[in-house]
Amino acid sequence: MLAMKETDKRKEADLYQPIQKYFVRKGYEVYGEVKDCDIAVVKDDILILVELKLNLSVDLLIQATKRQKLSDHVYIAVPKPKNYKPRSRKWRDICHLVNRLELGLILVSFSGNRKRVEIAIEPTPFHRPISMGKSKYLRQAILKEIHGRSADYNIGGSSRKKIMTAYRENCIQIACYLDQAGELSPKELKQMGTGNKTQSILSKNYYGWFVRVKRGVYALSEKGKLAMKEYPDLVEYYQK
Repeated sequence: MLAMKETDKRKEADLYQPIQKYFVRKGYEVYGEVKDCDIAVVKDDILILVELKLNLSVDLLIQATKRQKLSDHVYIAVPKPKNYKPRSRKWRDICHLVNRLELGLILVSFSGNRKRVEIAIEPTPFHRPISMGKSKYLRQAILKEIHGRSADYNIGGSSRKKIMTAYRENCIQIACYLDQAGELSPKELKQMGTGNKTQSILSKNYYGWFVRVKRGVYALSEKGKLAMKEYPDLVEYYQK
């Protein structure tokens, strides 16, 4: 199940009449149960197919994509969820998937005897280059993060476990050099290869691993020494 579970005891047939009336008002002819299609909508040469379900599920998406062999205009229709939040991340992810599949989405709300049909998404072609263009900064951030790591120290899919980020690894690198050499300045650390973020990492001291001994000189704190024990592989790598 992707999302949107309707708890009311409704039937898929309850969705038919409001959707039928919606398209009839727009000048279409509407037919129910045509060759295994829940709703077939016709006007001139346009054929619209609508699949009805009480939940937005993987099975519904599969069924709808199969209907795309018959028409470019395929909608999925579900009851509008009670916890509908159009700006939530969960809903935006659902919309992205529906758009990616080039499907339309119809939401049917029930309030007493009133039934309202809302076209949440139109079935339009998905333009991958445009989508990737909008996400170019995220793509660049992913590549930058990868280039900032010396190796793969994380297990994909794991949770409740500290993620080894490029920032954390940079902090461990600085900690290793301070542990070996003692007190050092940011300039000396950068000459050893700790990178341009050295000054920021030391001054912000996000993890509390460092201590400023005097102006422009830093040492490893007791907390930093303890933290090094949590990352033996990285410590061994940088101490070489």
